[in-house]
Amino acid sequence: MIKKKFDLDEIKKILKKKGFIISRKKKINLPSINNDIKSLYFTFIASLVVISFFFFLPSLVDFQKNSILASVEIENKSKSNLEKVLKGKPLDNSSEVDEGLNIKNLFEDVFKFDQLPTDTVRLNASTIEQLFKDTNYNLEDVRKTKLVKPIALSLLPEEMKMIESSTKKKNLFIKIILPLILEENNRIKLDRKKLFNVLNKNKNTNLEKKWLNLKFKQYGVLNKDLSTLKIRMDEIPVSLAIAQAAKETGWGTSRFALEGNALFGQWTWSGEGIKPAGADNDTSHKVMKFKILKSSVRAYQRNLNTHSSYKDFRLARAELRDNKMKVDGLILANYLDKYAETGKEYVKILKKIIKQNNLTEFDDVKLLPSSKKLKSLI
Repeated sequence: MIKKKFDLDEIKKILKKKGFIISRKKKINLPSINNDIKSLYFTFIASLVVISFFFFLPSLVDFQKNSILASVEIENKSKSNLEKVLKGKPLDNSSEVDEGLNIKNLFEDVFKFDQLPTDTVRLNASTIEQLFKDTNYNLEDVRKTKLVKPIALSLLPEEMKMIESSTKKKNLFIKIILPLILEENNRIKLDRKKLFNVLNKNKNTNLEKKWLNLKFKQYGVLNKDLSTLKIRMDEIPVSLAIAQAAKETGWGTSRFALEGNALFGQWTWSGEGIKPAGADNDTSHKVMKFKILKSSVRAYQRNLNTHSSYKDFRLARAELRDNKMKVDGLILANYLDKYAETGKEYVKILKKIIKQNNLTEFDDVKLLPSSKKLKSLI
């Protein structure tokens, strides 16, 4: 069967015969309609903008008000009195100090131990050794298990300088100060953990804001900058702390360590301290003294975490953190040339102490928890 093809004219003729009327579709004049639509569209948009402006105006005013208040808080910051104390400069209530600053709160966590009763018992070396033996606390096990028993002693034994064996003296000194360093590092870890929790919240409670303000003061963050607080609120490598304590005290045998619990040789120009033997009459500085060893460790950590001389140390530590690297005592020792007058030579001695005594093996040890809160750090 062959299909017949029809062209368009033939189809029109057939449709006309059937009574259909075929005509061209008239063009509609669209410009006037388009103009009307455009006019309506722009009127709608303008109305929407005006309504939105008045709707959000109260919120914008409140935001601007809060921003201004916040900027006032940030700009009107306290001077870092902690730095003054650790530098040995006297504190005063001059205009340099923020009016709202509570100096007692600023140093309470470091010097609160001064309020302790004076009947702290000083154990002798043999008693301490027996205590460590009874509790199975020895450095060989610590290096293997990476765990330290929470035995906190307040004072060094007077016999430290009479122990003839260098190895025995060093081991005893490390065993005494290791739990103290770890305990203070744990305090910082808990604070740091809390800081990150606070930062991750959209809205903070009044208690959290109060806590933040206290930490700003403790860490001498003048402008209440959270990134600065995060950099300063960090632990000190255990190997580095042990090495500095060993260097500053002669492995616990110095007069400053035995009489004033001064493990890190921090100077003061005011307050209580011990005057160096043989110092000139014109010498105004003293070595800071503490009620117990823990107070000395805390003051040392606060010193490194706030003093302007150790800014590079803190930045290097933060860089290690950012690169997911270990906070290494040997690396960070390079940034402590300003800790002593001997500068780079002091750094060489610290690194030598760390290497010769394998102190980096203590950098990743943990203090056995004495509470549920501390258990989360293991």
